Amino acid sequence: MDITHAQGCLIGMALGDALGAPTEFLSIDEILSTFPPHGIQAPIGDPARVTDDTQMALAVGRALIAAGRPYTPESVSRELVRAFIDWLNDPENDRAPGMTCITACEALEQGNTWRDATRVSSKGCGANMRVMPVALLNVDAPTRAALAQLQAAITHGHPTALAASDLTAFVIAELAAGSSDLLQRTRAYALRQREVYYGDCLGGLWERAYISSTPEGYCAYGWDECLRALDRVQAAVVRQDRVTDPCLQTGAGWIAEEAFATALFCFLLYPDDPTAALRRAALTSGDSDSIAAITGAFAGAYHGIGAWSPAWIARVEYRDQLLAQAAALIA
Repeated sequence: MDITHAQGCLIGMALGDALGAPTEFLSIDEILSTFPPHGIQAPIGDPARVTDDTQMALAVGRALIAAGRPYTPESVSRELVRAFIDWLNDPENDRAPGMTCITACEALEQGNTWRDATRVSSKGCGANMRVMPVALLNVDAPTRAALAQLQAAITHGHPTALAASDLTAFVIAELAAGSSDLLQRTRAYALRQREVYYGDCLGGLWERAYISSTPEGYCAYGWDECLRALDRVQAAVVRQDRVTDPCLQTGAGWIAEEAFATALFCFLLYPDDPTAALRRAALTSGDSDSIAAITGAFAGAYHGIGAWSPAWIARVEYRDQLLAQAAALIA
């Protein structure tokens, strides 16, 4: 991935996060009433404040940079734990963070190993709303997949959280490379990954989940849920319904596979108009900031930093950190 697409991805994530933050928890009618006539059209404020989505993505980026190459399960997990505890105690961590992330990070701070601290029953979108820095790394596909799943597993131990994070990173990398036939390639990737368990990274996590008697079965459970989410995206793309709330077509986004699916759908509704994709993602009745953050990452990875208004970029919170991390991660 080159610098233009890496910066476009992280800035797009933050812009989507800022655009969707004021509309999260609102119905479509409430959004249209608050931001008439077509919903929120531009980030608000200077700086345009983001949520825990961007803050946690920056934490993942800091951990990867601190771990350095070669990326090992030990070094990356150690730095992720440190970065997540720092995020937990950051005075700026006041953006309604998710309960899974908070409780898992509190357990980490108390000295628990991450495999004991993680919430094995949670597949919340906190797992993949922050995976973007992993997608920027110039590493082979198995390493990217293992790191994407590892950063999710630190807090969200459900197999669907891991699979959705892996898929989100895969799509970002594919879009940055200018991939065509995206849905077909994404489905093929999910099928290839369906029973791949990264034991070096995950250890015995699968045993704690009580989902399957084998690590392969644990993986398959999560990938099968993501494949069903991809089925919904495929059907929605065929309909090309730009009027109905995307959450009614592909899911409200509170859980990882739905956040991935609805963000991908919003991007595919407007693949050549990244601003329209962000506005549609923010005009949703579900987890609008996470949906829009992932949509922005997809659009920015595909189009590059030039996708975004310079006036918007100038106002986005943590702009300098985002741009610097993009450069460091691809180095």
